[in-house]
Amino acid sequence: MKGLGVLGLVALSECLVTIPLMKIKSMRENLQENNVLDDYLEKYPYSLAYKFLDNRPDPGVAYEPMRNYLDVSYVGIVSIGTPPQDFKVVLDTGSADLWVPSVYCRSGACSECPRPLPCPFVSLHPLGPSTLWVPGSLTGPPRPCLAGSHSSFDPLRSSTFLVSGQLFHLVYGSAAISGFLAYDTVRIGGLVDVAQAFGLSLQEPGNFLKHAVFDGILGLSYPSLAFPGTTPVFDNLWRQGLMDQNLFAFYLSRSEEKGSVLMLGGVDPSYYSGQLTWVPVSKPSYWQIAMDSISINGKVIACDGGCQGIIDTGTSLLSGPPDHVLNIQKLIHAQPDHGQYVVDCDTVDTLPDILFTINGVDYPVPASAYVRKSHPHTCHSGFEGLDHPFYPETWVLGDIFLRLYFTVFDRANNRIGLAPAA
Repeated sequence: MKGLGVLGLVALSECLVTIPLMKIKSMRENLQENNVLDDYLEKYPYSLAYKFLDNRPDPGVAYEPMRNYLDVSYVGIVSIGTPPQDFKVVLDTGSADLWVPSVYCRSGACSECPRPLPCPFVSLHPLGPSTLWVPGSLTGPPRPCLAGSHSSFDPLRSSTFLVSGQLFHLVYGSAAISGFLAYDTVRIGGLVDVAQAFGLSLQEPGNFLKHAVFDGILGLSYPSLAFPGTTPVFDNLWRQGLMDQNLFAFYLSRSEEKGSVLMLGGVDPSYYSGQLTWVPVSKPSYWQIAMDSISINGKVIACDGGCQGIIDTGTSLLSGPPDHVLNIQKLIHAQPDHGQYVVDCDTVDTLPDILFTINGVDYPVPASAYVRKSHPHTCHSGFEGLDHPFYPETWVLGDIFLRLYFTVFDRANNRIGLAPAA
């Protein structure tokens, strides 16, 4: 049996593609350094409700949580167009679409002097006729423009660019990102994805996104969450025969700026210890699984009798029902402070592990993981309340959990593999 397990690991690791991830300063840290974090927290009260709606109010609108990316710490590089234009993107298992800013974006987060929209895009509402056009059909050469805080995609620089004229709209809490859908060649980790659908933003909410280090988002959830009529990047990579196996995996480093990776089409067992434990996906839209309980020192404190959990690389914190999270905050002696919960840094070594039991296996999360050190003498709780209108017993396990446990997302078998990170 042991020999069979080794052979399985060898098979998993054949011909995988590894994409390095960079650990970055989070949007929260940037907002705090610029003294606008309190304004942000007031304007965007935390709620992931829209992200997990089964019945979306408008099928043509994708609903995303603005606060979801506040603590994102890892980004990868993807290239779009011919020749390639590079972008730092959040590789997000909690969404399915790819979008980046366009040079026509009318927001300080994109550019200080956006270019006027060319025909047929004379206005954002509507964007124009649904006919494909290529850069050669546009009139006038591109003009120099002051750069914004993010890289912006320029259709005029890509010979393989096509656009459908279809609007996309992402709702972020009380604000929104709007733009249009396009098609172009996407390169990720040496893989070349031809005619990939992606969004180009024309408007981004307020000025807060200019404090984000990432340019856009690349979703890795199931295609049911994608914008209608489009195929996500991962699915196209598989359909185009660019991967040996229909799976991907994440290893998130705990401290170093480098070392984190996304693996496509295989698994490298040197990134984890022991054996992978497999958990079936309970609902193939998000990477959703059934959890047994959450406990401290043998006492169940949440998820009593079972609940649902979503493994989400686009969320850094551990999010759950507000009343249960509040109970955890009290148990770890966290005190409310301007929309966050502060923990005495000197007590971290005395705080208990919090045990997530999944499919009969215990996954401890120590205080050194769930308490975030923001400044030399300031520590914050890594738990945050999730207000879900339909599924009150839903938890979202973000990077705090993923830094501890190497995670395989197996689309072929609709399951998630977990093992202690090396």
